[in-house]
This record gives sequence, structure tokens and C-alpha cells, in this order.
Amino acid sequence: MKDGKPWVGDEVFDEDTKRIGIITDVSAGMYVMHPTCGPSTEWTNPDGERLTVITAREGTQ
Repeated sequence: MKDGKPWVGDEVFDEDTKRIGIITDVSAGMYVMHPTCGPSTEWTNPDGERLTVITAREGTQ
């Protein structure tokens, strides 16, 4: 987490897609996520408020 918001390396639940993933990038306010398992199709979400942190990247809590 960074400043209380989801950030790169955090495992999150995406409320919009109902998927769990790892944030791999944050660019221009767009969160890019990769699934924790299964096919490696990335997806994006522009709203960090819709992402619930399950596990924060170590050292960023």
C-alpha cells in the first residue's frame, strides 16, 4: 500500500470484475492487475476505491 491506497505488489480483490490479482503497474491513475493463478490475462481498473487489499506487499504496510 502507498498512502493508504493499493499499490504495485499488493494482492487485491477487484469489486468490478470479482477477481483476485496482483497489481503490476499503476500509470496515469489506471491500476493494472495480473491474476494470482490461471491464464495470464491482465486487466485494468481506474478506481482504486474498488480494489480491496487482501495482502499488502511486504514492507509497505
